[in-house]
Parts: sequence; structure tokens; C-alpha cells
Amino acid sequence: MVSTEKVRIAVLVSGGGTNLQALIDSQHSGIITKGEITLVLSNKADAYALTRAENAGIKAVAVTRAEAGENFEQKIVETLEENNIELIVLAGFMCILSKDFTDKYKNRIINVHPSLIPSFCGEGFYGLRVHKAALEKGVKVSGATVHFVNEIPDGGEIIMQKAVEVCEGDTPETLSSRILENAEWKILPLATEKVCTMIQNKEI
Repeated sequence: MVSTEKVRIAVLVSGGGTNLQALIDSQHSGIITKGEITLVLSNKADAYALTRAENAGIKAVAVTRAEAGENFEQKIVETLEENNIELIVLAGFMCILSKDFTDKYKNRIINVHPSLIPSFCGEGFYGLRVHKAALEKGVKVSGATVHFVNEIPDGGEIIMQKAVEVCEGDTPETLSSRILENAEWKILPLATEKVCTMIQNKEI
């Protein structure tokens, strides 16, 4: 029996939340229909992503290491369980999650990374560092990847990728903007819908 109830999604964020906004917009435009964002959680109390969530009528919660200390991940788990979350989307969440956490949510956490994995990924590759490394290498094509999350940074199974051309004179900032607009904002909602469908169909 295929479930018709929408999959309850939590989006975990650390900053401005442009990928979160892409997900919210995709709900409104009908790209995401099998799931619904019911929680946005940030590890930073002043993250603008929390304001985006509130503006969209979505529950917004901050769980910070400063307040939670050693119980940081446990506090996140408690919040996810309180809200009956079935899928976690990491959208610029700048924390490495432990094996205990990723094992608990096996095939229930997805992440967007701003390169074509396996290039320019893994520990230490985040934000503009990814694009700086790509430009230093001289690649002609970069892009974004959505993948399942396991205990290895950027090591989980790939769900979706989209290539983006590297242009003459690109800086890490210009390349970052082009990949966001042309890849991340497009494939993150599509991959989220795909995984929600898989959850509904009990394929994962």
C-alpha cells in the first residue's frame, strides 16, 4: 500500500537559506508535492534562514552548540522526533554529523554539495573553498550534486547531478552564484521530491 500522506521534511541550515527558499518556492509551484517542509532547524540563532521559514509559516528552531554543548546532536534528534520528521534536507548546514546520527537516519538525510562529486568534495571542501579549488585546477565544467548522507563527508550515494560551465574570468564568487542558480536551486527540489516518492513507495 503506497502512502498518500506527505512526507514530513526538516531542512537544516546555517546561513542565509537561499537553498531553503528554493525548496519553499518549489512547494508553492508544485515541483515538490510528495513532501512538505514542516520544520527548519539552524545551528545558528541569527541565521536569516530562520526568518525565511517564519515568513513562509514554517516552524523555525535554533539548536546551537553554545547552548546544547555535548548534547547538540541529541537536541537535534529530540526536535526532529517531536515534529515526526521523515526526511532531513541539509541545505548549507555547516556541521559534520556523527556516524551515530547518520546511521539513525539511514537513507533519510540528503545534502546538496556545490561540485560534481567525486571532484572537490570531502572534509574541508565547503562554501567558496570548493569553487576556489575548482578554478585553481582549471576545470571547464563544475556543478552541483545531491547525495544521501552517511558518516563520510560527501560520501553517500549520489541522487542527482547537474553540470555548469566554468567561464573565463570566473572568481569563486561568480562561479558559486552560477552554480547556485543553475544547479543547486534546480536539483535540490527535484531530488527532494524523488526521495519523498521513494519513501512513500517504501523503496527506501
